[in-house]
Amino acid sequence: MEIRYATNPEDMKAYTTEKLRDDFLIESLFVKGEVNMVYSHYDRVIVGGVMPTTEGLKLDAGDALRTDYFLERREIGIVNIGDKGKVTVDGEDYPLNKRDCLYVGLGKKDVTFHSDDPSSPAKLYIVSANAHKEYPTQVLPIKEAQPTKLGSDAESNNRTIYKYIHGEGIQSCQLMMGMTLLEPNNMWNTMPAHVHDRRMEVYLYFDMDEESRVFHFMGEPKETRHLLVKNEQAILSPPWSIHSGVGTNNYTFIWAMAGENYTFKDMDFVKMEDLK
Repeated sequence: MEIRYATNPEDMKAYTTEKLRDDFLIESLFVKGEVNMVYSHYDRVIVGGVMPTTEGLKLDAGDALRTDYFLERREIGIVNIGDKGKVTVDGEDYPLNKRDCLYVGLGKKDVTFHSDDPSSPAKLYIVSANAHKEYPTQVLPIKEAQPTKLGSDAESNNRTIYKYIHGEGIQSCQLMMGMTLLEPNNMWNTMPAHVHDRRMEVYLYFDMDEESRVFHFMGEPKETRHLLVKNEQAILSPPWSIHSGVGTNNYTFIWAMAGENYTFKDMDFVKMEDLK
């Protein structure tokens, strides 16, 4: 498990591109036969990618958490962005097709990831936050998630948001998670930008071809920077940072949040004239 420490926004003003990428970009999540995780000091969120092949892969606390098992004091959201797979939780199987979501709550001891076809594996994206109460394990298939339409072709941001883990969906302690799909010929997300100083956020960009890129904008509203992102790479977004992006073509991203409150609409919008 890789450890990422929090960054003072004043310090970030002097960062090189390389340093910016080292602190905020997660470049390699999905490797066949491996569980890869990054522990962030932003709200103690853990981001990971699991790509099982012939053998199941177990969620392990390792040395970083200093707990007997991973979910002893945590909850986790899981979205499959690959081919068919399943997650076994304390002996019960939860099949996941592409874009289906699974929530696993506090106290579950044995979590194992599997692919239906080792030659065409599942890619199980995980985000975990600290938890204080047990909520039921629950699957929400993409076809049952309630869509919200936003944007327009004129603004190049015609998109559909699916909320999985939130106050009116799958219940959790503090983790919120969902997915945004941009329509063809639409490239922008979340502009005008916003911050939510009470929650950090993680973005995973995917459904992109090898040559496609997303320019992810971050930083304080008056001190913006950008990161160039490839397919299946993730961004750690600090609470003080905007988080907006534009791609060379349309793409999909998973957003996840954790922090002080549990209100999806708790956002501080930034006027276009205030961005620099």
